[in-house]
Amino acid sequence: MIKKILIANRGEIACRVIKTARTLGIATVAVYSEADENALHVNMADEAVYLGKAPAKDSYLKADLILQEAKRLGVDAIHPGYGFLSENAAFADSCEQANIVFIGPPSDAIRAMGSKSAAKRIMEQAGVPLVPGYHGDDQKPDTLKQHAANMGYPVLLKAAAGGGGKGMRQVHSESEFDQALAAAKREAQSAFGDDIMLVEKYLTQPRHVEIQVFCDQQGNGVYLFERDCSVQRRHQKVIEEAPAPGLNDQLRTHMGEAALKAAQAINYVGAGTVEFLLDIDGSFYFMEMNTRLQVEHPVTEMITGEDLVAWQIKVANGQPLPKQQSELTLNGHAFEARIYAEDADNDFLPATGRLTLLRPPEETQNVRVDTGVVEGDEVSVYYDPMIAKLIVWDTDRQRALLRLQRALRQYHIDGVITNINFLYNLACSQPFVNADLSTTFIEKHNDLLFDGDATLEGNTIPLMALGVLLQDSMETPIFDQDMTSPWALHTSWRANSVHTQLMTLKTPQQELDIRIGQPSPLQPSSWLVEHNARQWLVSGSLQGNELSANIDGHLIRASFAHNENDYKLFKPDQALSFQKVVPDYGDSDNGSQGESFVAPMNGTVVTLLVETGQSVKKGDGLIVIEAMKMEQTLNAPCDGMVTEFFFAPGELVEGGSTLLAFEGNHD
Repeated sequence: MIKKILIANRGEIACRVIKTARTLGIATVAVYSEADENALHVNMADEAVYLGKAPAKDSYLKADLILQEAKRLGVDAIHPGYGFLSENAAFADSCEQANIVFIGPPSDAIRAMGSKSAAKRIMEQAGVPLVPGYHGDDQKPDTLKQHAANMGYPVLLKAAAGGGGKGMRQVHSESEFDQALAAAKREAQSAFGDDIMLVEKYLTQPRHVEIQVFCDQQGNGVYLFERDCSVQRRHQKVIEEAPAPGLNDQLRTHMGEAALKAAQAINYVGAGTVEFLLDIDGSFYFMEMNTRLQVEHPVTEMITGEDLVAWQIKVANGQPLPKQQSELTLNGHAFEARIYAEDADNDFLPATGRLTLLRPPEETQNVRVDTGVVEGDEVSVYYDPMIAKLIVWDTDRQRALLRLQRALRQYHIDGVITNINFLYNLACSQPFVNADLSTTFIEKHNDLLFDGDATLEGNTIPLMALGVLLQDSMETPIFDQDMTSPWALHTSWRANSVHTQLMTLKTPQQELDIRIGQPSPLQPSSWLVEHNARQWLVSGSLQGNELSANIDGHLIRASFAHNENDYKLFKPDQALSFQKVVPDYGDSDNGSQGESFVAPMNGTVVTLLVETGQSVKKGDGLIVIEAMKMEQTLNAPCDGMVTEFFFAPGELVEGGSTLLAFEGNHD
């Protein structure tokens, strides 16, 4: 009987496992790196042990050390979460040899599905439909390229040992193939220690529908319905939902039975997910099987009322599945939105920083927040930049979607760039509302999803101005040293002149020149805000991050945050970032040297794609850096050559560092 579990992971999944273990009366042990010493999962667990430095290879991937600590602390079982060691067959074997239960499938099942090419062969023999493609052992680039040409572009390059979108590239023409293959192999080698690739026909309008399966040690198996995970960026999921919209009972049953057939073909035990591509004609094809709990498992929990982590622990204890297929019911609709520290308007570039403001929506029976961070925590370069998962449920898709939209507007974060505005735009977009889903959804509806020109309608401008005025009044004393002198006042007072001041606020799209006046000496706590000949009478208060405003008699509540001259306003219908423009008296350095070749984030130089002095064409890749599990390639802005690289492969770089010197051709 499992009495003590070590969670070999971090962040929100570690917290998630600890919560269920508590309800079952099971003690927990957390592990942590140097960067996570004060992390939420460490504070939640009954015990915690230090693994090493921040990089995962020096901490969370140290399988021998984790097992050593588990034995020392008398642990009965290890839950690997997802990522890190969750699909490491050797680690599962080591647990078994140490008489410690691995809360996951048998190592043979992990090995069978760990190689995408081997998995395809097993599924083919089991009669599970497959996408056309090449899954062979001949890995010569020319062989892979020839198979791509034979099946016709576009094709998809996929790491055989991959997952989470790593080592994956779409290739739309033969001219792109060589560079895409090299990048995919590098990324696969870095992420999985294996650069074997598959080539598959890329379906242009598929949906990504996956089936949650569960099997016990007695040979029983069930499927807990399906999730639609079609909306993705960089092959990583953005918003998932369950059940998949538009599936009839016959197709649902057909896909569920195919998923169970896949699991039984490898004698599976525990929680697993069989992923399919669903074409517009209703045909579906096996993609891969994830031999672990999925990030998006909460939507399945919400529509079934089952705790999948509790199921995992019961199965690992040797108990039969809690329910048979006929006892499982599908109730209502659920969405999960992944809240990331990333810049959606800059190709979803991961962001780092400290969470100076973190206000999630209130959790209820309809709204759930799974997270591993608290206000004040840092989003670092070392791990995935996911801040939280926002999960909502209601009786049908339309109601659930309204809850998702509202909850996203109630999610207030400052200190790092997040994708919340993007998620809100996506959830409100008409194609998404209509469930017109495909894996190319974001590319197809690009104009609807990104912020573009933020509208500053209604009371937005006076709210912005009021927040800045109140914040300034809190930070700057009204008087300097001499409280008897009007010249020491910091309120823009002028003798024989109207009491006014000018304020310039800058959004990503425009600058606003605003005039602030005092309506009368009898109203010292009110202001007249004027912009483009329109005036508002405003007053209010700022308590912490809560802004209460009276604008022309209209009472409004909003949230307001700031960091030096950077501000963020959270209205019920809008979240807006802006700056207060400080006059430039000639002290700032606005030089643009190296502007196009700076590191977009802290990271590591992966490779130099050209030699110094080598002629390159516009668009050619020059240097590749990696951070937060993602490669970023900097390309030549014009024909020319690199005259000097300032970093070598393997070296760490700070965000904003100039990476190279480039000389363009000016003939």
